[in-house]
Amino acid sequence: MPHVIVEHSPDAASGATLHALCEALFSALAAHASITKPDTLKLRTQAAGAHLLGTRGQSFAHATLRLLPGRDADTKSDLARVILSVMEAQMPQVHSLSVDIADLDAAYAKRVLPD
Repeated sequence: MPHVIVEHSPDAASGATLHALCEALFSALAAHASITKPDTLKLRTQAAGAHLLGTRGQSFAHATLRLLPGRDADTKSDLARVILSVMEAQMPQVHSLSVDIADLDAAYAKRVLPD
C-alpha cells in the first residue's frame, strides 16, 4: 500500500521514460503529507495490448492509485492532481492523461520479505 498502476498505449513512452515517470511519481507521493510510509509505495506500468480512443490522438496514460480506506475526498483529489502534474511533466507528448483514486478492500493482505 499504496499502489500506483500506470496503464499506457505502447507509443506513449519508452522504457527509460516510464522508469523516470515511476521515479518522479515515487518522489512526489513520498513527499505528500498523506503518504506516511513512503517505503510501502509500489509503482508499475502496463502497456495496453490493444486500445481505441474516441479522439483523434490515440496515445494515452491512465494512472490508478489504490489506497487503504480512510482518506477524505479532498486528500484523494489532491493526490490525483499531484499524479496528473507529474504525468504532464514526464509525458508531455501523450494525448490523453487521466488519474483515478480507488480504495483497496479492507481485506487487502500482503507479505514482504525483510530487507
